[in-house]
Amino acid sequence: MKHFELKGEIRSAANKHALNEIRRAGRVPCNLYGGGMENILFTVDAKELKALTNTPKSYIVDLVLGGKTYEAVAHECQWHPVSDVCLHVDFLAVDEAKPVAINVPLRLEGHPVGVQAGGKFTQLTRSIKVSALPKDLPDELKIDITPLALGARITVGDLSFDGIKILSPKTTIICRVKATRAMQQAATEATE
Repeated sequence: MKHFELKGEIRSAANKHALNEIRRAGRVPCNLYGGGMENILFTVDAKELKALTNTPKSYIVDLVLGGKTYEAVAHECQWHPVSDVCLHVDFLAVDEAKPVAINVPLRLEGHPVGVQAGGKFTQLTRSIKVSALPKDLPDELKIDITPLALGARITVGDLSFDGIKILSPKTTIICRVKATRAMQQAATEATE
């Protein structure tokens, strides 16, 4: 999986007023925890953070804090409900010997046979949650949709990848091919 470097400044524990001052200065308060280490409170530049949060891709983040580099994944982001500004990010430290749970984007390849027969293709899920060792995590998961016939669908339960455990619910629909209204109307007219 690709790495993303993010530089931060360590901060002391702060009250609500101090956190609001940090946000006004164009920085985002963050927290790094996990991996048997003590929590580290820090801030990052909001513009640099957008390159990580405003993309469908997933990264292992190399956090540079106080001269040390920590490998982590963005665990949870809190957003302002109106302005959609990132208010806080929790990072989870990564251990090379332990599996990591992360959302990985899906890449669909091929042209479904159901679409060639006149159906409509719909993709409902763009990423799924998986667990694997950091060295085994892919940048994206490729799915061949060519055999997808009219009325068929692909669910998470239909997928399997080497060295990766899928954590998303098995009933989650990834994509499907449905008959169009014109096809359904033509079929009812033909039966009448």
